[in-house]
Amino acid sequence: MNDEDLRITADAVLAQLVGDPSGQARLREDQWQAIEALVVHHRRALVVQRTGWGKSAVYFVATALIRRRGGGPTVIVSPLLALMRNQVEAAAAAGIKARTINSANREEWDAVQEEIRAGEVDVLLVSPERLNHPVFRDEVLPSLTAATGLLVVDEAHCISDWGHDFRPDYRRLRTMLAELPTGVPVLATTATANARVTADVAEQLGTGDDGDGALVLRGPLDRESLSLGVLRLPDAAHRLAWLADHLDELPGSGIIYTLTVATADEVAAYLRQRGHEVTSYTGRTENADRLEAEQALLANRVKALVATSALGMGFDKPDLGFVVHLGAPSSPIAYYQQVGRAGRGVEHAEVLLLPGKEDEAIWKYFSSLAFPPEEQVRRTIDVLAGSSRPMSTQALEPLVDLRRTRLEAMLKVLDVDGAVRKEKGGWTATGQPWAYDAERYAWVAGQRAIEQQAMRDYVTGTGCRMEFLRRALDDEAAVPCGRCDNCAGSRFGTEVSPVALTSAHGELERPGVDVEPRRMWPTGLSAVGVTLKGRIPASQRAETGRALGRLSDIGWGNRLRPLLGPDAPDGPVPDDVLQAVVAVLADWAKGPGGWASGEKDALTRPAGVVTLPSRTHPELVDSLGNRVARIGQLPFLGGLVLREEDEPRRVHRGNSAQRLLSLRGALTLPASLAEALKEHPGPVLLVDDFTDTGWTIAVAAGLLKDAGATEVLPLVLGVQG
Repeated sequence: MNDEDLRITADAVLAQLVGDPSGQARLREDQWQAIEALVVHHRRALVVQRTGWGKSAVYFVATALIRRRGGGPTVIVSPLLALMRNQVEAAAAAGIKARTINSANREEWDAVQEEIRAGEVDVLLVSPERLNHPVFRDEVLPSLTAATGLLVVDEAHCISDWGHDFRPDYRRLRTMLAELPTGVPVLATTATANARVTADVAEQLGTGDDGDGALVLRGPLDRESLSLGVLRLPDAAHRLAWLADHLDELPGSGIIYTLTVATADEVAAYLRQRGHEVTSYTGRTENADRLEAEQALLANRVKALVATSALGMGFDKPDLGFVVHLGAPSSPIAYYQQVGRAGRGVEHAEVLLLPGKEDEAIWKYFSSLAFPPEEQVRRTIDVLAGSSRPMSTQALEPLVDLRRTRLEAMLKVLDVDGAVRKEKGGWTATGQPWAYDAERYAWVAGQRAIEQQAMRDYVTGTGCRMEFLRRALDDEAAVPCGRCDNCAGSRFGTEVSPVALTSAHGELERPGVDVEPRRMWPTGLSAVGVTLKGRIPASQRAETGRALGRLSDIGWGNRLRPLLGPDAPDGPVPDDVLQAVVAVLADWAKGPGGWASGEKDALTRPAGVVTLPSRTHPELVDSLGNRVARIGQLPFLGGLVLREEDEPRRVHRGNSAQRLLSLRGALTLPASLAEALKEHPGPVLLVDDFTDTGWTIAVAAGLLKDAGATEVLPLVLGVQG
């Protein structure tokens, strides 16, 4: 087939792909350039093009041409299930059989692998995490690599640890790239790569045996359909009220992004209360509910999904009419990627940023979750090296001071670096030399700080907003867009209705969230000589408690963060906070199961108040406990204490096992409190400033119940999460 015939065939495949029965659809020259490089010249190419440019058309058309020439299947490494679902449907439209292997379809793996061996699969989509699943890596990947006709790396900026969304599992592609047979083309695609990331990814791609470096095809990143704007409103209540008043003015359906799960749930609940059809979508949303929410948005059955970044790369709705951010992401690159969800197939889409004063605190929290210090990393490697068999993350937790999610992320980096390896049953140390690259980690942290300042500049800047974002991505063709609020004037005012504002204040100022007790002991405690395991007996467990608010929300969180932060001055509980606590108690008492509800099997009225010790806010906790006792006409029984030689609070962000180990024996019940409990038998109200892991309350509950308390009712100001 000559080049002319190949181009005609390629256009015909495109027509099938986009559903054009007339067959008039044509590839653009830049798309054909990429396809020709892959199919004819067997090149390795990096395509950096704006969202909606048609990157998927390139690899699906290339797949069809390669398969017609007798080539093997295309392997697409994709980051999200939502993307995989969209891609399977899109491929079918062009007569391309696509299958996927991911965590949500485990029951189909054997059948998919058999279809691959039989040559019946044209496209296999896998997650980067799957590349290092022991069974897939050792039993499937070698033969798949040998048979691959085209390798596609979608969202390729994730390969680079300089990128805004670096994922360690993506780095395993280096091994797959090195092991590909000679002449197998590779396509990497992304819409969000600045010059540094582009160079890094191109260098990793350019490892083929042909000696040629990767072909980089980079286009302008302007999105002519997008109109960018920033609305700076006085507080969280005004931002919620603005959304309630103006959501229906935004075109079509869209996405409202928030920075935290708590805020997404809070905003969705408020907007539904105000009569809007919205659904929340976060990392805690079950897979089935996520799929239902995606389909509802795709079919325009909802006005918006209120989402965290869990709804990000790969979600494809061409007619998405708007993206609103309630809170600014910490990176202009990440922001550009998220707003790029809108306006792919419509002439006009609105993009609005509503920044909040809580944004910086949230940035700071996520920055604290960076790669751990060398001491913790070395400790993990040493523990694995001393084990005679693979260790699961659950088994490692009691031995290292890292939470599970952070521990797993660190292990993935160490796996990529060759220091550890994932096996059936867990992780093992390889014994290979490993160096802690403090300079690189510091550089990345510095880049994050630069990106955060860039977002501040974006919010306050008076220049063209699209030009600003394009320059952040090193787009040399960046010029003023003529559409954003700074270029053409704001299309939206900041006014809100009194009714919506009053309702928003009521929603945000309504105090009280549940504090669920710990019900299970951490796994793996036997490794450190502790025999506790399984379910915590009811006789040792706290009851469901109450908190004034979550530190991560935009209501009480904004009031509590300055009060409870590690650098916040200690002092008596403020009157407004105390009044809200009293309201929480009154609601708790009269609500379902409360001691004043009159219900059968309801809680018994507390017989007294006990405080937990605080090394950071002792006066705050003491005054809170005493004033609650006086208002409730309850005796203040005293407080538990920490032994001076112990410092359990130093592992405040440690994992459950480490936190529990640090508290056992350190948290004690003084004799005076034991006597007071005997004089006032019954339930106790246990008061603290905030709870994070929940293990301080759990240990205290066991001590108090051993001393005769019948129920332990936790009452805290703030809960993390």
